[in-house]
Amino acid sequence: MKKTTLVVMAAGIGSRFGGGIKQLEPVGPSGEIIIDYSIHDAIEAGFNKVVFIIRKDLEKDFREVIGNRMEKHIETAYAFQELWDLPTGFTMPEGRTKPWGTGQAILCCKDLVKEPFVVINADDYYGKEAFVKVHDYLVEDHGSEGPMEFCMAGFLLGNTLSENGGVTRGICSVDEKNHLTRVTETKNIVKTKGGAAVQSEDGTLKPVDAQCSVSMNMWGLTPEIFPVLEDGFADFLAGLSDQTKGEYLIPTIMDELIKREIANVTVLRSGDKWFGVTYKEDKPAVIRSFQELVAAGIYKEKLFDEVSLQ
Repeated sequence: MKKTTLVVMAAGIGSRFGGGIKQLEPVGPSGEIIIDYSIHDAIEAGFNKVVFIIRKDLEKDFREVIGNRMEKHIETAYAFQELWDLPTGFTMPEGRTKPWGTGQAILCCKDLVKEPFVVINADDYYGKEAFVKVHDYLVEDHGSEGPMEFCMAGFLLGNTLSENGGVTRGICSVDEKNHLTRVTETKNIVKTKGGAAVQSEDGTLKPVDAQCSVSMNMWGLTPEIFPVLEDGFADFLAGLSDQTKGEYLIPTIMDELIKREIANVTVLRSGDKWFGVTYKEDKPAVIRSFQELVAAGIYKEKLFDEVSLQ
């Protein structure tokens, strides 16, 4: 079986474990957290290694809460995302507290990942279909000539909205070959009776097609991306007018690679419904959703034998 890796971006987890950390909120019937379901679905789809991107100061707690359990089911490794980990010639600017973004997060894995991989957020539930489609794409032979070949799981906008407020989504433009042509980061998308709309500060609603594809930061990549990210991160830092702000983000990076014809990104559409605790008020609905999935036989009541976090 071809080796493939699941990369989980979890460096945004707060410095205090327990109540209030949304990535660690129990949502399953036996106390499972969202990361448990992502890893379960990835293993089922054929991924055979997981790399957690965390902060070094969280390693001990993260291992105790998540990592030690997962090591019983899948090869597990850790990469560390830190503010001070910058290219040669750059130093951490005084006053910088905001993470450098998903581009730097993925770059942290360059010494650990030598095979095709999928990258996901720690606090999003993606469903089984997306993992299967991305895995199947990654194990295919796409040839070695021409642009780099990547993929992205595309979700229906209407399946990714919160009942409790606006969300930010990467709205995708896709051509007739299912190639991504553009990702537009769009803030404050709200659910409406007619579907979806972007809500401005004055409350004005601009309708958006709820059937359009959006990015949820689930990208299928290969190690070819690492030198590109390395060069791009240095260029990004050199171009910042205010180094206390700004993030090096994968959608922006992919936009640039597509424009320069360095990469093709195939959009793999998934009909699964996204779950996430964007707002505190989202948690009851997420818990009900997992209960329904268990009742339908999609998941066991106890996802992994030793999971019991409650």
